[in-house]
Amino acid sequence: MMSDRGTPAFKGDLSANARTIAEVLKTAGYATYMSGKWHVTPYLPDQIENHPKHNWPRNRGFDKFFGTILGAGSLYDPASLAEDLDWLAPSDDFYYTDAISDHAIKYIENHKNDTPFFMYVAHVAAHWPMQAHQSDIEKYQNKYDDGWDAIRNSRLNKLKDLGIVQQNVALTPRDERVPAWTDSVENRDWHLANMETYAAMIERMDFGIGRIVEALKNENVFENTLILFLQDNGGCAEELQWVDDAIGPDDRPLKPEEFQTRMVPLFSRDGIPVRVQDPSVMPGPSHTYHAYGKNWANVSNTPFRLYKHWVHEGGIASPLIAHWPNGIKNTGVFCAEPSHLIDIMATCVDLAGATYPKFHDGQDIVPMQGTSLAPTFADDPLQSRTLFWEHEGNRAVREGKWKLVSTATYNSYLHDRTDEISTDDWELYDLGADRVEMNNLAKTNPERVQQMASEWQAWGISTGIVPRPN
Repeated sequence: MMSDRGTPAFKGDLSANARTIAEVLKTAGYATYMSGKWHVTPYLPDQIENHPKHNWPRNRGFDKFFGTILGAGSLYDPASLAEDLDWLAPSDDFYYTDAISDHAIKYIENHKNDTPFFMYVAHVAAHWPMQAHQSDIEKYQNKYDDGWDAIRNSRLNKLKDLGIVQQNVALTPRDERVPAWTDSVENRDWHLANMETYAAMIERMDFGIGRIVEALKNENVFENTLILFLQDNGGCAEELQWVDDAIGPDDRPLKPEEFQTRMVPLFSRDGIPVRVQDPSVMPGPSHTYHAYGKNWANVSNTPFRLYKHWVHEGGIASPLIAHWPNGIKNTGVFCAEPSHLIDIMATCVDLAGATYPKFHDGQDIVPMQGTSLAPTFADDPLQSRTLFWEHEGNRAVREGKWKLVSTATYNSYLHDRTDEISTDDWELYDLGADRVEMNNLAKTNPERVQQMASEWQAWGISTGIVPRPN
């Protein structure tokens, strides 16, 4: 997604016609910090010495930055690791999740003036590869031995007990490509170890977030700090591939001071060849590079179907936790207001008293798209609106309880007319009655399908994603 496909909407890079949250909040007197993954500008390993940095965090509004430009990589030896505008080689005891938390804490502790601050902490722990401290993995040994089917059922029951989903919500069928746990599952121990390691990765991230909270308390700013925690998508079903001859005769382990440029390192720092998705090697150490696959992503997305990449609920439904002792009145409750990632910008701009600009450096700025979530903090409803999605060709539009969604790539939508829309590849769901998208109502509601599909097409044209480049 970070490649230039020839149109302004698909240039694979941050636009000069938009502003980051950091850029906008700086105009309201905020200090701005970032720790973690960036992944909104190209990473060009063949241009390391003269790499373009105009869209790195330090040049897009952040006062301090530590993290990676690339979207994924080894947690022990990540490619594109940088601090501010300089490449950085990891230390001997480096583990990315801990380092992200450490730098976030350092920014809080070093912020000694009376100005407010905004901090973006972007962990990669809920991503592949499955790498974690052995001491953390051991805590989850045998935790998942009942297998993915039983655990999906138990998770749904707990969601119901907690009141997160309604009692009438049914579990979607297991992905048809995933065998039943009671069947003969190949590499069963390896699959279990992947999930144990994934859980250990999340626990380490959670522990780090707790340390960040303690730092806020130690600096006496916790009560008046809004913390927003969310994942950017549903569970990831991607499964990695690697070829046995990936390491050539001229390749060698890196020296400690050398910068690692590959998303998948050829060797660990102690010289062991890295094995990718190899069931003969258990996950966790730096010489492994595995994904937990659709088997466990299906569990992570309980009770929904599909995953990251798609815009069905399994790909886009993500809980948002908002915590602000001095600002949120209706604490400890579940809020079912439909919202969107774009609302984070609008919320920050609203609460900071900032103004999103119409122009910058002589350029028109695309208007802000989101809605502030601040009313929900006082238990007030948001105004009704239509929400749209597009991700890698998958499309969706939501109006109230109605959601129209398609997994059929819209390469056929190369025209810019709204009166030539085929409704055959759309699915329609009443999310009020069918939160898990199992009862497709498109055939019995053709007028609604046509109306909502036309709205998506008009939105696509207005944003520039229609026509879509191949």
